[in-house]
Amino acid sequence: MAKRDYYDVLGIAKGASSDEIKKAYRAKAKALHPDLNRDSKTSEADFKEVNEAYECLKDDQRKAAYDRFGHAAFDGGMGGFGGGRGPQGGDFGSAFADVFEDLFGDFMGGRGGQGGRPRQSRGQDLRYNLRVSLEEAFTGIQKAITVPTSVACNACNGTGAEGAVDPATCPTCSGMGKVRASQGFFTVERTCPTCNGQGQIIKNPCKECHGAGRTEKERSLSVNIPAGVETGTRIRLAGEGEAGMRGGPSGDLYIFIDVKEHPIFVRDGRILACQVPVSIGTAALGGEIEVPTIDGGRSRVKVPAGTQSGKQLRLRGKGMPPLRHGAGMQGEHGDMLIELTVETPVNLTARQKELLREFDEIQADNNPQTSGFFQKIKGFWDEMKG
Repeated sequence: MAKRDYYDVLGIAKGASSDEIKKAYRAKAKALHPDLNRDSKTSEADFKEVNEAYECLKDDQRKAAYDRFGHAAFDGGMGGFGGGRGPQGGDFGSAFADVFEDLFGDFMGGRGGQGGRPRQSRGQDLRYNLRVSLEEAFTGIQKAITVPTSVACNACNGTGAEGAVDPATCPTCSGMGKVRASQGFFTVERTCPTCNGQGQIIKNPCKECHGAGRTEKERSLSVNIPAGVETGTRIRLAGEGEAGMRGGPSGDLYIFIDVKEHPIFVRDGRILACQVPVSIGTAALGGEIEVPTIDGGRSRVKVPAGTQSGKQLRLRGKGMPPLRHGAGMQGEHGDMLIELTVETPVNLTARQKELLREFDEIQADNNPQTSGFFQKIKGFWDEMKG
């Protein structure tokens, strides 16, 4: 069976440029790869044909010979291109490797190192849970914390090598951190077994860190807790996490805030609420009470005459501040809600009981809620009878 024209195989014109050839091959190779076409009986043969065409046309000399003599240029009778050195005897793995990372880079964990550069491993991010009081969340505060972490080794300056000597480029992978192995007509990329993907080797490991370039240590940090934080607020300290391996960049430190419960105030965002008991006399006659505020101050509040339990009074601007409002952003504080609860007296004296009985007998018309409730009950009973 006659071979197809290589340009037809790749779907390009005869005068196509190198970039056009490579682009066409990339598209064809991805579409025809056997791993992506397991149900196709011809995908392997089609894939080999595409690789053969690209192996020829990517090389300027072979392409020139093919353009002049066609497939006959590689049949053994055309001078320097004979002897099975043409595409039909070529290394399909090397052809596919040219665009392997473009096609399956994400699949295999991304691209390897470039140009023999050392591969540096970033340190891990750390989490620190910090509890603060509601008063501290209101004002903001500087907190000193101690974090167990890994820091760059002082003995080797983070290089991992004795005497701070720079690590040598790995001879197995040439600093790429990965090695390629041809399996039939395609190439597989694996982590280099010599350097474990670092791209470097250390001939004389540091005695302090044993070649890691970092040591375990507790660090003391001062953390700025801004006003307005609440439970779940996350503060990021860039570069304050674990040191990277062998001079790699440090991770970040994340401070997670937990605001402790308060004995007086209940928080809902920027709103603060508290319950304040009032006597029967104050609730009935009206008056003034003194309530605390989160800033440590006091406010006097008027209680209207005839106040019932559950009535709420509002103090404007006495709640929590907004989080991180900067210059030019005049964020408003929330409000403070006061919920009044009418307290029933206990341990009454004989005289107090006598006065209450007398009052109870003469105030039958002064209880609108009671009257309304029993009117509803009467209506319910009448309806049931009907």
